[in-house]
Amino acid sequence: MNTPQQITPDQHAPEPSEPLEPALELSGLRRDYVVRAPVPGSRRRRRQVVRAVDDISLSIRPGEAVGFVGANGAGKSTTIKMMTGILTPTGGSLRVLGREPVAERKQLAREIGVVFGQRSQLWWDLPLRDSYTILGAMHRLTDRQRDARLERLVDGLDLGAFLGRPVRQLSLGQRMRGEVAAALLHSPQLVVLDEPTIGLDMVSKEGLRRFLREDRAERGTTLFLTTHDMNDVERLCDRIVVVNSGTVAYDGPLDSFRAHLGAPRELVVDLAEPAAALSLPGSAETAAVEADGIRHRIRFSGAELTVPALLSAIGAQVEVRDLSLTEPAIEDLVREIYGRSGLA
Repeated sequence: MNTPQQITPDQHAPEPSEPLEPALELSGLRRDYVVRAPVPGSRRRRRQVVRAVDDISLSIRPGEAVGFVGANGAGKSTTIKMMTGILTPTGGSLRVLGREPVAERKQLAREIGVVFGQRSQLWWDLPLRDSYTILGAMHRLTDRQRDARLERLVDGLDLGAFLGRPVRQLSLGQRMRGEVAAALLHSPQLVVLDEPTIGLDMVSKEGLRRFLREDRAERGTTLFLTTHDMNDVERLCDRIVVVNSGTVAYDGPLDSFRAHLGAPRELVVDLAEPAAALSLPGSAETAAVEADGIRHRIRFSGAELTVPALLSAIGAQVEVRDLSLTEPAIEDLVREIYGRSGLA
């Protein structure tokens, strides 16, 4: 299992004399469930403790966008439920926006926005517009605040065509966009999204991602995202946390995730003139060449070779007319982490 990487604060981080409280601080977080397991050959059941979350520690700065990913049963939903005050941790400590989620659940609800892909915060039989009127009153927004924010959400999420339609008549994709708008209506400091693009077509997915990026840039919102669509993570997040059996298996910047695992990359170069096999830097295990006259396909380890070093070596031998670089898919890297843990 990989040791979580330490995230280095960026150049905009505050000076040491002005510490900024983390938006999320999880330390040794645990959650146990008690189940009644059947006893083989008997009608009796015995008490059994199942640990869903086991010693998760994370610190997330205000304004960060973090992808929280893992297989079903890895502990993602349980962690979110503890973050939002729905569940009480069995052990460890947890602070969200400086608050204790369970003890200060009502106050926290005014400062966070949450979307659960399989649960709704909209009123099923009312027109979508009426849900926002009710939610605005619950969050103590003035009519002017609610209407100004809603106008931005309707435009950005393309809700105008079905605002007057009862929620029960909306398609899954339309309802999910409505759910995201409901979570963002009160301009929360922290947005927790659980499978936000479920049911959306490709165009709607990209529109939602674009709006979330723009809204976060405008407001400095902290984003905590769980999803099985790794395109969501790549489009929205700066950092990725992979959980495995309730424990953090990887924590680090998204842009160094591939390099950390040493996953192979592929460089395709088209030469000005046909050439035989090229002499390449790196070991035989981490670089393989397929030559087809003008086109050469090179697989190499990102942990051992950089693209500039490889291009420099090739350019010293031949003239390169065109090139393309293929990175390993995030899905494959997450699968590799699970494979190293014996769970693939």
